[in-house]
Amino acid sequence: MIKRVFTFIVLTLLLLFTSPVYSLGTSSNALEKYTKKISNKFTRTYCNTSKFGISYEGALAFAIGETNKEFKNNKFNKLIDYSLLKNSIINDLESRCQIYDFALNSLENLKLN
Repeated sequence: MIKRVFTFIVLTLLLLFTSPVYSLGTSSNALEKYTKKISNKFTRTYCNTSKFGISYEGALAFAIGETNKEFKNNKFNKLIDYSLLKNSIINDLESRCQIYDFALNSLENLKLN
């Protein structure tokens, strides 16, 4: 009887305090490529929108909306490091669009679920 109770308690504790294990398909290289893909999408959308003469706020809202819509239901979204993503977007905007005064905090609404 004591063995069964002890076994039940140990199994319950093991099930409650386990951390998720990710498959081998979720490598850091795949996550890095996914982050770069998001950054490229946002940069292309923002650059194209701002070249059409749309205001800064309008181009930002459109780029965030389009990026969120395209990548909203991906398995990698839970694993994204948003600070790296935002820095990648800033670097891409500087190199591709020559936009050097883009504020990092303006990307706060870029949340992928």
